[in-house]
Amino acid sequence: MKPAQLFQAIYDFWHPNRMGVKPYLIKDGKTHPFAVICPGGAYGMVCSYVEGMPYAKALNAMGYHAAVVYYRVKKKARYPAPQDDLERAIREVFAHAADWNLDTENWSLWGSSAGGHLAASIFTEGKNVPKPNALILIYPVVTLSEGTHAGTRRNLLGETPDPALIERLSVQNHIPKDFPPTYVWNGTADTSVDPKNARMLAEALEKAGVFYRHEEFEGVGHGVGLAKGTNAEPWFDHAVSFWEEQT
Repeated sequence: MKPAQLFQAIYDFWHPNRMGVKPYLIKDGKTHPFAVICPGGAYGMVCSYVEGMPYAKALNAMGYHAAVVYYRVKKKARYPAPQDDLERAIREVFAHAADWNLDTENWSLWGSSAGGHLAASIFTEGKNVPKPNALILIYPVVTLSEGTHAGTRRNLLGETPDPALIERLSVQNHIPKDFPPTYVWNGTADTSVDPKNARMLAEALEKAGVFYRHEEFEGVGHGVGLAKGTNAEPWFDHAVSFWEEQT
């Protein structure tokens, strides 16, 4: 196990709110737009130290509240458990709108890797959640069919998944016209989640007439989070700008 993975495992084990949401709020007593963030981790862990907390703190610095979602993983991650957890987490965040000073008319949903699949799938699964102003997907898993990340599919659907369920949860196959405006990016050197995942999502969004922006960054791999010091470093500002354009 790499040092970063070990630290992540320890962080998640001792985190006081491993299921539900952890808010990151600007303590100025003012109402702000907010982001709900789904870290990745192949439905085997919640990589909040790389794809949760850093995003939330960066958003706070730009004037946005944030909340990181902790959903069920490993053997407890069988579909639809994570999707149910995200639906419940969004409702919980909205229930705190008054005491957390949230602008419920202006919010975004973020997801990285398997967290991107989770964030996108609640809108293809018809979950009863408000529609965000923008959906931000960072090197997402999109398909659970050919070209998927094997660990993501195995943790969500088991060792021998029903082909009908594979098709149903391959997001690109079920994009409705009212899917949220979407910003999605991937690195061309991603050897964990095939870049064709983001590309096929972009094609599906185009076909459905959904407003989107897709960026690819040369030589960038997977799990880079804010991608500091890489060609993908601009992605975060681009994502926030995309969100702001939708309001």
